Amino acid sequence: MKVLVVDDEAPARERLKQILDDIEGYEFSGEAGNGEQALALVDADRPDIVLLDIRMPGLDGIQTAHHLNAIEQPPAVVFTTAYDEYAIDAFEARAVGYVLKPVRRSRLVAALEQASRLAAPVLNEIAAESGFDSKRKHICARAHDRLTLIPVDDIEVFRADQKYVCVQHSDGETLIDEPLKALEQEFGDAFVRIHRGALVAVAKIETIEKTTDGISRVVLRNHSHADDKELIISRRHVAEVRRRLKGG
Repeated sequence: MKVLVVDDEAPARERLKQILDDIEGYEFSGEAGNGEQALALVDADRPDIVLLDIRMPGLDGIQTAHHLNAIEQPPAVVFTTAYDEYAIDAFEARAVGYVLKPVRRSRLVAALEQASRLAAPVLNEIAAESGFDSKRKHICARAHDRLTLIPVDDIEVFRADQKYVCVQHSDGETLIDEPLKALEQEFGDAFVRIHRGALVAVAKIETIEKTTDGISRVVLRNHSHADDKELIISRRHVAEVRRRLKGG
């Protein structure tokens, strides 16, 4: 079993590497110092298991695990943590692999044996009970045979596109394989549904206007009307969009 070690502290990575070298059946396959490096290595090397530190700058462990779910065959995850008992209860209640720092060989062996592939709802529950913000700060997408991180703050529209969702952002458009409904549940405080197939970032809306035939539509900041041709607001959503735009 190939194991990738992810920790922002070099001594911690070295400690895990030494232990892995002494455990039969597991092979140290590489190391990363942050979440973004980890995603690139997972995409390139396809490890079976990721030993993932939780407290890291940038993408923390929970966020990184969310993005690993974007991979067609995600690796199993074992979290490494120095958290208090309350947070540990969240892991144990869902049979999620974890090891406490400083890492002991016996505990790492046990965690490797129970490593599991984590669904997004489980990660959200763990984050909530552990005091983390469960909402991602980036959307992870595969583009040109590599994983790309799109900052949520740069996203203007999530639009249903057949079986995918098209993410319209400041650098263009990217397809992702996530349900629109799940995106609305996760980012509903920043995005508003304008019709059955689209969510728009409230902060990106310049105004609401009516066309000559009386149809309401969203006009995005710094965009021409041509770009907004699909941003028609259905009648059932007009009142809510207006309320959200007013900050209600």
